[in-house]
Amino acid sequence: MSFDPTTLRRDDYGFFGPDSPSWKVWTAPTAVIGFQRAVVLEHFDPFLTASVADSQGIYSDPRGRLDRTFSYFLLAAIADGRTAIQASEHLMQVHAPMTGIEPISGKRYAANSPETQLWIHLTGWHSVLKAYEVYGPGKLSPADEARFWQECAIAAELQTCKPEDVPRTREGIREYFEQVKPRLCTSVRAEEGMHHLLRTSPRNGAGLGYYLGSRLLSLPTAALTPMWMRKLGRYNVPRIADPLIKLPVKLIVWLFTLFGSFGLIKAAPFVAPMAGQILKQHLSKDLPATLETITPARARELYSLRGTRTPIAEAS
Repeated sequence: MSFDPTTLRRDDYGFFGPDSPSWKVWTAPTAVIGFQRAVVLEHFDPFLTASVADSQGIYSDPRGRLDRTFSYFLLAAIADGRTAIQASEHLMQVHAPMTGIEPISGKRYAANSPETQLWIHLTGWHSVLKAYEVYGPGKLSPADEARFWQECAIAAELQTCKPEDVPRTREGIREYFEQVKPRLCTSVRAEEGMHHLLRTSPRNGAGLGYYLGSRLLSLPTAALTPMWMRKLGRYNVPRIADPLIKLPVKLIVWLFTLFGSFGLIKAAPFVAPMAGQILKQHLSKDLPATLETITPARARELYSLRGTRTPIAEAS
């Protein structure tokens, strides 16, 4: 997927607006850490792993896979309604042919299935908030956190998630993870995917910047992960190291925050160039044509490209 940054905010403030906790959390420097955690944790779902492994993109282009997925989540959180809804439709088109048989269970998988999409969505939103709490400013106020989970549910409307299955509180998120825990597992392909994202090689085409960035991010990412997942995924960082990791990472995040947009814009492209373009345009604070928010349903009515042959972006 490619992206024209001048289209980020043409029409409106998107689904949430400048005062929303989603804008705050998704554009913080900690979001890069949280999102690496999310794409690693995704591999514990065998149906998601089968989809990723069969498509092969993560092995040949781990940087591109993370960048495109991170960019989609950013667009859903901070772009105008037109950009967000068309990006979601393009993503569904890309995922549509990704079907097959999951080898552990022998059951059929589909990348666009509501269960898989919900797992991807919730690991993303949960992980960026957790990184914000641990390495950033700390917990949101009770009112902001309640609003954050409501906004998470709104963003889920862009995917195939069933609305009744989307949690809307922290307690609901915990219950969801407890419900799916029995089906989570690891495999050779899952570990390969996780390690490609955490400890990629500069020889796989990702480039030196991503190689160094992923290695540096792997420590704070692992420290945000439950011990049973670290052991299961064989990227075990001892719990005793967690506070030793936390303090310097909080300092680095504080320095990025201190330098404002300069620090974030300079840091993001090393790991996710397209996401860096989106953040740069977001931080330019350009005003949309209408200083209002829009619902996903209304954005779909106005801007859907379904039935046309012109998607928002071309797959890279």
